[in-house]
This record gives sequence, structure tokens and C-alpha cells, in this order.
Amino acid sequence: MQFLRDIHDKVDPLFQKGGKLEKLYPLWEAHDTAMFTPGQVTRTAPHIRDGMDLKRMMITVVIALHPCVFFALYNTGYQAMFAISQGAVPLDTWQTALYEGLGLWYNPGNVALCTIFGALYFVPVLAVGFLVGSIVEIGSAIIRGHEVNEGFLVTGFLLPLTLPPTIPLWMVAVGMAFGLVFGKEVFGGTGMNFLNPALTARAFLFFSYPAFMSGDAPWIAADFMGIDSFSGATWLAQAAVTHDVLETASFGDAFFGWIPGSMGETSAFCALLGLGILLVTRIGSIQTVTGVILGTIVMAGFLNALGSDSNPMFAVPFWWHMVLGGWAFGMVFMATDPVSSAYTGLGRFCYGLGIGILVILIRVVNPAYPEGMMLAILFMNMFAPLIDHFVVRANIDRRLQRSAA
Repeated sequence: MQFLRDIHDKVDPLFQKGGKLEKLYPLWEAHDTAMFTPGQVTRTAPHIRDGMDLKRMMITVVIALHPCVFFALYNTGYQAMFAISQGAVPLDTWQTALYEGLGLWYNPGNVALCTIFGALYFVPVLAVGFLVGSIVEIGSAIIRGHEVNEGFLVTGFLLPLTLPPTIPLWMVAVGMAFGLVFGKEVFGGTGMNFLNPALTARAFLFFSYPAFMSGDAPWIAADFMGIDSFSGATWLAQAAVTHDVLETASFGDAFFGWIPGSMGETSAFCALLGLGILLVTRIGSIQTVTGVILGTIVMAGFLNALGSDSNPMFAVPFWWHMVLGGWAFGMVFMATDPVSSAYTGLGRFCYGLGIGILVILIRVVNPAYPEGMMLAILFMNMFAPLIDHFVVRANIDRRLQRSAA
């Protein structure tokens, strides 16, 4: 690798201040630090020495997201093939003959074919998100003369995973651009934003284009060879209408994710695999996770005890809340975001506790919006700096009292 390092060192002056390609320094810096260790390293005491930097942190998060990515490919195809194989989607005569002749093609038990079918929907969404994200991130870096921040890599995965499979690609582009510009770049880039960019993008799409982001139609994609989308509500949406759905539903299916929903949010099991990676690498905060779990259990238990004759969501126990919708995915990959969450230990716990309480309140008290996790995290994003302020202030006061004594 030394000869590559020598080549980079010879080209480097062209991109530095005063060089012919000075304007393209952000692109060069991103390429250089992706291949080699950054030149600014700590060599002597008393500084803390650590191998972790922003690039490695973001890459670790991307690795933790991969179980959800692979499951998104499979489940998107599985839901479509299951709907077709059950006759839920009407087929023309020639399509019926093709189905009978190639029965395996629409076989939901064929993992490989389900994955290929799902990739036809997920991969274009992922590609458009990354393309727009790269343009916004690199363009902003060049305009401001800053380094390219790697945060858009995580946003490029998170947003597609929270979208339905039938989302139009132009909406993905608009949502990604909005989330990065107004959720991050206007505040100065990665590290300066107080809102999660992926959630900002999803909230924008949800309230701007509700017909494509909610209801029954978006969740199952089955338009291969001219077949229209199959209308199938998510289990969480059905539970808001009648509690009988959960009495007959399989908890295992909900936990592992074999249900309709956003492409990458349905599997609590895959999200927990990612959580293990984030906790081992100490990128995710155990305080935040504990707060979300405790807040969910306490608020769900309280509303279960309170009860309601007209709202079936009051009867949903906490363990069902944890496997439905985006609860697990949001807790693992968005609530633990080290930029938009609190940074003090107690602050992170309070921040997570607020998310756990709010998500249950939104789901139960407002059954018209049965998801809740997105709004709960965005709301607590705004209060995270205030929570940290009071925690730090309390620590200072406590130390002052000890000094006075």
C-alpha cells in the first residue's frame, strides 16, 4: 500500500489551499481518508488515543443495518408473492396460465426468488437515495469549503428502509434532499444538526404525500407483469380498528418480520441483531435503549389498566407494541443516533424514557396515526439539548455544594 500512499502524497498539493483543484478538496479528502488513516492523529500524552473516527463510526452503523437490508429484500418479495399465490391479486387468463406453468415463480416459500423480487423494489429506492444524498452532501461541502461528512451514508440506508415498497422514486429523491438540507445542512452538517435527517425526510414525505405513505395500498408490492398493488393494511393499523387481530395473529411472525409494512422496519429480530453490534462497539447507548424500553412498558401498562370501551389500542400489551411498526427499528437506529440524541448518561436515559412514553401515547390516544415512533423521536430530538442542559447544570451545582462543604 505504500506506493498508493506515495501517489496520493504527490497529487495532494493540487487539492490543498492554493492548488489548481482547491475547490474539489472535499472530494479528495473523502477519497483520501476512506483509503488511509487520517493524517491528524494523536501521538503523545496526555491526549486520549482511539482508533474510532467519524468514518469508522458511520461504517459500523451501516454494517449493523445490513440484517434489516437483507430482510427488506426478502420480505418485500415474500409479501407480494404470498398475495399472488393466495389469489388476493386477480390475474388475467394469460397470467393464470403463466402462474400455473411457472408455479415456483410465485412461490412465497422460495427464498431466492422472493429476494430477487424484493430487490426490484428496494434497490432502485436505495440507489436514488444514495445518488441524491451524494449530490447534496458533496455540493454542500464544496460550497462551504468543508470536508464531506459521512452521515449521508447512514441516511441513505435509513430512509429507504422506512419507506413502503410502492413509493415513487421521485418522492424518494425529494424526501432525501429535504431531509439532508433542512434536517442537517442548514445547521452546519453532521454533528451540528439536532434532528435526525432520515426521520425528517420521512416526516416530510408522510405529511406531504399521505396517500403514498399510509393507508392500505402502499405496503404490498405486486405489480410485476402489470399486476396492480395488493391492498393490505399493516397489523398495527388493523390493531387500531380491532384488538381481535392480535388475538389471532402470530407473535413469532411479527417478531421475525413476516408481515406487511415498511421495507426494513418489520423485523424486530433483525433490528436486535443490529443493536448487538452497536452496543458492542459502544456506538449505541445502553442508557437510551433502557429508557425507551422502560418508558414503553410503563406507559403501555398504565393504559392497559386504564382501558377503553371504544379504543382497542388501549388493550394492546407492551410486548406487541415492541414488535409492531417501527418501534424496534426506531429504537435501535434512530433513538441511539449520537448526534441528535442527548450526550450525558442521565440525559440519554431521560431522552429514551420520553420516546418510550410518547410512542405509546401517540399510538393509543391517536389511533388515526397508529405508528408513533417517528414523531416520538423527532419530538425528543428537539428536547435533547434542553435535557442535557439541566443534567449538566445539576452536576455543576452538586459539585459546587461539595466544594463549599
